[in-house]
Amino acid sequence: MSKNSREIIIQPLITEKGTHITEDANGYLFKVRRDSNKIEIKHAVEEIFDVKVKKVNTIYCKGKPKSLGRYVGRRPNWKKAIVYLESGESIKEFQVMK
Repeated sequence: MSKNSREIIIQPLITEKGTHITEDANGYLFKVRRDSNKIEIKHAVEEIFDVKVKKVNTIYCKGKPKSLGRYVGRRPNWKKAIVYLESGESIKEFQVMK
């Protein structure tokens, strides 16, 4: 089953650490499907945002344990990707108004 680019990239992650990565290394954070690989993520970002991707790093994040009264459970595991773009490229949707 082939995956659509919009199915691979779940949502962008706007965090303080992600902002530093964007400013320093031209990288962007995304929450992605757990079964996607680096090549699929690269093609999805290039197709959706029309940019040239240089490198992709992925991180598998374990869900935190949560409790509500006597009930104990876990948040779901998830995967995030740091996508580094070629120099001179940027994603305009991430730009902050100054």
